[in-house]
Parts: sequence; structure tokens; C-alpha cells
Amino acid sequence: MPAQDIHHDLVHRLLVADGWRVTHDPYRIVVGRKNLFVDLGAEKLIAANRDGKRVAVEVKSFEGQSEVHDLEVALGQYLLYLPFLRAQEPERQLYLAIPGEVWHNVFEEPIGEGLLAEYHLRLLIFDPLKEVILQWIPIP
Repeated sequence: MPAQDIHHDLVHRLLVADGWRVTHDPYRIVVGRKNLFVDLGAEKLIAANRDGKRVAVEVKSFEGQSEVHDLEVALGQYLLYLPFLRAQEPERQLYLAIPGEVWHNVFEEPIGEGLLAEYHLRLLIFDPLKEVILQWIPIP
């Protein structure tokens, strides 16, 4: 299995604090004889109908030497996982969890805006210092 991101445990705790139940750590996607691993799988029950919302969350800290390289890696994983997650569990939505600073430095810049528009990325934005979820884009 792949190494965990430095914010993995924090995002796990933040999901639980936000009312999610972490069901997979990691969430495994089987593709033929290969396995892909998204960092976390979680669900939130909706009381009215007992059907829940389900997410898979890939955690990225963007702590490397280059934000562009980190973006390439994060986007590559996201796009690799997406079709196979849809095939395995179509109702589960894939999110990329990123620190708020990455949102401001990357996704509020033209490169990030272009990727959001083109690929309709789903983001979970969190503050690692305050240990809170800042925003879900779009809201699950």
C-alpha cells in the first residue's frame, strides 16, 4: 500500500468531526489484477431515507519542492481513480483534500481555475493549523 500523506490522520479526524463515518482506510479500487488505493472512504447517513452520501477522499499536502509538480501528481491520481471508482461504486464521489493555503496558492490562480473548469474537480479544503474543514466544493 502507498505511504500516507502527512495530513492523512488529520483529514480522517476532520471527517469524523463533520459527521462522517470513515468506512475505509484506505479505500481499495480493484482494476483487473491491479489495486488502486484512495486514502479514505466515508459515508454520512441521511436520517430521512437511510441512504447515505458516500465519498472517497485523496489527501494531498502539496509539501514538495514544486506546487506544479504536486499538482501534476494530485491531478494524475484523481483522474486515474475517477473512472474506476465510478465503475465500482457509482454513487461514491471522489474528493481531493487540500490545505487552504494550496487552495489560495494553486486553485485560485489561472492554472487551478482552468483545471476546476475543465475537470470539475471535487475539493475538500481544510485548515491544518486550526484543524477544521473550511469548505467542500461542491458540497457533498
